[in-house]
Amino acid sequence: MRLLVVDDEPDLRTLYELTLLREGYDVDSAGTVEEAWMLLQEAGPGAYQLMITDMRLPDGTGLDLLRRLENAGRSEKAVVITAYGSPENAVEALKSGAYDYLTKPVDLRQFRAVVASAIGRVPTAAAQLARGGAVAAAVQPQVAALSRIVGESPAIQQVRALVAKVSRSMAPVLVHGESGTGKELVARAIHDCSPRARGPFVAVNCGAIPEQLLESEFFGYRKGAFTGANEDREGFFQAALGGTLFLDEIGDLPLQMQSKLLRVIQERVVRQLGSTLETPTNVRLISATHRDLAQEVQGGRFRQDLFYRLNVIRVTTPPLRDRLMDLPPIIEYTLARIARDAGVVPVPQLTSDALQQLLSYRFPGNVRELENLLHRALALASGPDIGIDELGLTPELMQDSTFDSGFSPLGSLAGLEARVQAAGGHNMPPPVPGTATPRHGEPAEAAASLPEDLPAYLDGVERDILERALERHRYNRTAAGASLGLSLRQMRYRMARLGVGASDGERGEGA
Repeated sequence: MRLLVVDDEPDLRTLYELTLLREGYDVDSAGTVEEAWMLLQEAGPGAYQLMITDMRLPDGTGLDLLRRLENAGRSEKAVVITAYGSPENAVEALKSGAYDYLTKPVDLRQFRAVVASAIGRVPTAAAQLARGGAVAAAVQPQVAALSRIVGESPAIQQVRALVAKVSRSMAPVLVHGESGTGKELVARAIHDCSPRARGPFVAVNCGAIPEQLLESEFFGYRKGAFTGANEDREGFFQAALGGTLFLDEIGDLPLQMQSKLLRVIQERVVRQLGSTLETPTNVRLISATHRDLAQEVQGGRFRQDLFYRLNVIRVTTPPLRDRLMDLPPIIEYTLARIARDAGVVPVPQLTSDALQQLLSYRFPGNVRELENLLHRALALASGPDIGIDELGLTPELMQDSTFDSGFSPLGSLAGLEARVQAAGGHNMPPPVPGTATPRHGEPAEAAASLPEDLPAYLDGVERDILERALERHRYNRTAAGASLGLSLRQMRYRMARLGVGASDGERGEGA
């Protein structure tokens, strides 16, 4: 392995060279941008497996070298060394194509780990594979990972292209999209396509962990750290060592935990509860949310500096209703998988009428809801075909000309009325005290659109939707909330506020 070190300080350059030589690498060095570029040109494309460069150089910056590599179509990976306390430089380096970054003063253990990760050194057992077998083992998971992101719409093709591109670096990725759009699928694809594919992939639902347990779950604890800590236990960061840590619904983390997470990201060290020692961490961080984190920052609910760190590369997963051309291949892929898991042969197929009905459905729960529908339909199907009756779609969520285009999980009042009218008045929420009655000579439709007590009316609408979602998902609050774009915490709050799940006498009146 041949590496290039670029730093204008002779002592530091010598330190990096000696460290790498002891690890068995061949090392060349340069002190300026021009000297480094001359070595790169003389060696030719692919001669260096990695370039390690300081950010500040006498005749430019490390970013200048990154730009030259990109403009020349060179494939060398790069690690940029930035000054301590310069998060802006680190983020800029990652956005410019650097594989990873290090901050001064450089920790040599971390230095060796980052270099090994960048050049794809694998554990001894894996290294015993023949060279050809190793290449095949590396390529096949990438193809499989990208093939699981099904569809050929422009939006999903863009997602696949971005996944393939960002998987080559260590840059933090923020996956944004509505609930059920496949954010974890995208995160797993990034991991499987990356040099860390042989390492663990640890997925964490931030909204499902009680606040008082967050620190111990994330960072681990030592025996005796608190009552009930009867043994040492690893946290998520230790479990994901050498791999990828996926933080789903990152927007649900409380502010106090956000500050602790920020420190781990910046310093790359973890301290277990009950320990005085900090241990280096080596994980690739991918986070996901259905919230608009920029608005959360404006509202003081999310730290701006943490958002800046997480939002280096952004991948947006499109809602299913915006890529309905992908529906047939998604259905085919999902039905084949469900049938295989259930041992059903041959795989049932949708009738043309059933497919047409799905194509006109709104899919508030996106791909996750589609998968649930197909699970149910397969269980109810009595023959080789799945028809409309087995789908059991909700009529008011069928798309038509009166559907409110500004979709939200609970919908607007006007949109709800339009859907109810389009459905022939079925599934109308129960009447709420204070709703206006028709005045003399006034059409009933006009009075129905103007409730006298709007908050109470909207509470009734929301209560009805929550109850129907719970019934549809067999009172699984997590699944029901996800189908409405709500986290478990949000679902619990709304259920408690509206008295959903309580007897009629215990229900609150919107207080």
